[in-house]
Amino acid sequence: MSSDLINTIRSIPDFPKKGIVFRDITTLLKDPRAFARAIDTFYERYKNAGVAKVVSVESRGFILGAPLAYRLGAGFVPVRKPGKLPFDTHAFHYELEYGRDALEIHIDGIAPGQHVLLVDDLLATAGTMEACCNLVEKCGANIVGCAFLIELSELGGAQRLARYKPFSVIKY
Repeated sequence: MSSDLINTIRSIPDFPKKGIVFRDITTLLKDPRAFARAIDTFYERYKNAGVAKVVSVESRGFILGAPLAYRLGAGFVPVRKPGKLPFDTHAFHYELEYGRDALEIHIDGIAPGQHVLLVDDLLATAGTMEACCNLVEKCGANIVGCAFLIELSELGGAQRLARYKPFSVIKY
């Protein structure tokens, strides 16, 4: 499965800076069959996990999380940068390589005890997803997994998230 999909990802060298190979998912998204295969791969893995909510962080995570939530018959809950959500929120502040950042989730987005699947497009160092997991746990939910379209294995994000059972469709 992933070998089919890896061919739909465009690699752009030296973007956003020299030495980085950017994995562009827009080429997968524009291909209806590839996009469907990606969502179906997630669905097959989590269809029996009792997922009540799918949580994704802006913005590319929304592209994958929303159709997967629909497919699973679950609700979709967005995680956003501070000040972007219109209601009361939980916030989580975390360290980046060069400073601090924060993410927010609506306080009523997830009920305590619900089974939650977190979804994003890319797993690199796992800082953003770890912050999302902290937000979900702050809501009292049970994390059934963290799912990614792409994993950059050499950066060690999967090991950092090991307790959340990370799953990636494509690994580089």
